[in-house]
Amino acid sequence: MNQATPHVGATVRTSTQLFSSTWRGARLARLLGVDELRCWGAPEDLVERAEIVIAELATNAVLHGRVPGRDFRFGMVFAPSAGCLRVEVTDARGDVFPQAPPVCATVDELLPSGRGLALVAALSEHWDVVPYPPSGKTVRAVLSTRSGG
Repeated sequence: MNQATPHVGATVRTSTQLFSSTWRGARLARLLGVDELRCWGAPEDLVERAEIVIAELATNAVLHGRVPGRDFRFGMVFAPSAGCLRVEVTDARGDVFPQAPPVCATVDELLPSGRGLALVAALSEHWDVVPYPPSGKTVRAVLSTRSGG
């Protein structure tokens, strides 16, 4: 039987967990994500940016994607050799998809919310939303290690 030979150093780290669709669940997802990335030896700059992205996506799942009795799924895929991290948050509300904020939109600085996806867009290479059958959606953000700061 033909099998591909694994490449040394091509390790990909993955983590997936369900959390309650509560503020506590969002906080735990953020803390777990940061802890996992540090255990995996991710660069601190990536960890800091990922922490904000995880917090925003998990909070959005609680605020906008919550269905009573349903959890949200948090996952990460980290490929150190490619310098790439994918953060995924899946919630139960597939009927409402987040929209990218307009680039030139002014934000009322006195409002307590409304800047989350702008932060995700600024801190990641790109983000998108895909359906998660039968009735949910997954918001994904890809971050890369940035050399030179």
